Amino acid sequence: MIPEQIIQTFGAILKTYSKDRAIFNEGEHAHFYYQIKIGQVKMFNLTEDGKEFVQGFFENGNSFGEPPLFGAFKYPATAMTLIDSEVYLLSKASFFDLLKAHPDIHLIFTQMICKRMIYKAKIAREVSIYPPEHRILTLLHHLKSNAKVTSDFEVPLTRQQISELTGLRVETVIRAIKKLEKTKALAIIDRKVVI
Repeated sequence: MIPEQIIQTFGAILKTYSKDRAIFNEGEHAHFYYQIKIGQVKMFNLTEDGKEFVQGFFENGNSFGEPPLFGAFKYPATAMTLIDSEVYLLSKASFFDLLKAHPDIHLIFTQMICKRMIYKAKIAREVSIYPPEHRILTLLHHLKSNAKVTSDFEVPLTRQQISELTGLRVETVIRAIKKLEKTKALAIIDRKVVI
């Protein structure tokens, strides 16, 4: 997201996190901007019965957890590494100095946050109203649209990850994907979902 040379100029530190380590927890105050150099991170909430509801997956070059920096509220979810990861941390004050010095980067953040808000609104509607097949198709079409792919799109998620992103059980996801394949709404090629 932010070029490494620029983020380093503003004093970012590169921190190593081992697999399954929390970077921040739901309810904590935001003090840093986070950007992944190498690794994978998921943001999630735990339901009352201990099930994870994943807000998003992030990987090399992605940033995460920015809205609490802008809105001065606590983190609404926990961020945890999925593999050993290297993450840039930039203090909140330095992050805002960087955005003031680079309005082009600020505009990119505004666009990215708007896209994430649209995704959250879509998923909230899906979870509250629609059946599993509709939820899954909405997620997959959103991913394809964001990837700017106009031909066949191989979904980069496992059935488990689709489950976590839609609030469905894995078994439900598997059954729904089979139904969607029968109706030709998607295809399964070499065990991968293609839309």
